[in-house]
Amino acid sequence: MAKIPEIRTVSVTRYVTPLREGGSLPAIAEADDGFLYALKFFGAGQGVKALVADLIGGELARLLGLRVPEIVFANLDEAFGRSEGDEEIQELLRKSEGLNLALHYLSGAISYDPTVDKIDPLTASKIVWLDSFITNVDRTARNVNMLSWNKQLWLIDHGAALYFHHSWPDWEKAAVQPFAAIKDHVLLPLASELDAITPVIKAILTPEVIKDIIDLIPKVWLMDYAYTTDIETTRKIYFDFLTHRLHHSDIFIKEAQHARASLI
Repeated sequence: MAKIPEIRTVSVTRYVTPLREGGSLPAIAEADDGFLYALKFFGAGQGVKALVADLIGGELARLLGLRVPEIVFANLDEAFGRSEGDEEIQELLRKSEGLNLALHYLSGAISYDPTVDKIDPLTASKIVWLDSFITNVDRTARNVNMLSWNKQLWLIDHGAALYFHHSWPDWEKAAVQPFAAIKDHVLLPLASELDAITPVIKAILTPEVIKDIIDLIPKVWLMDYAYTTDIETTRKIYFDFLTHRLHHSDIFIKEAQHARASLI
């Protein structure tokens, strides 16, 4: 059985620069382990749910053998933003005191360019499959959320996935819906192996490993928007959504195949 890595916790020591291309003002920051990270704030407009989606999506991708920068929890001290001159950034830092999410910063990486970077059909199919599974709307030509680094493809930013959690009462309906937005996926034309990889992926994504990933979500994040007063009930909804959707994968795979057929 696949082993889910423990998520390290680091403390942010230096705010380096904002990543202005992100709608929630992520930033490059240095931590107490000496490494740079792409830091994502729970106090940003998208809130803590974007961090939960990023954590789940990133670790699911890693399980499938896809490259994702190391994900860490990043603690932001209350005194950290006091010297920041930009009022907007200072406010964001103040709202984000506590536990945030960060990805190891891949220095020198560039955005994936489908006209330059070649991806094999199996890898493309895995990514399309994953994004259909977690309903990730953010892997389009406009915003690929993939990087080329050391001649390898890396996935970043799954914060727009799992959008069912913005409307909790409808989670059962959302779990069995096709994913129409897959038609805009930048890798869809290359994803010719969706049928072939489905049993392989299902064998990897057992209920046990899905639960292990969901158990990584910090309680303090779930307290921010718990479906009920019981945090573990909220955690269980994530588990039930993913296992139900996995069981009904033929629905979103057929949608992806239909969308691909219209492109090629």
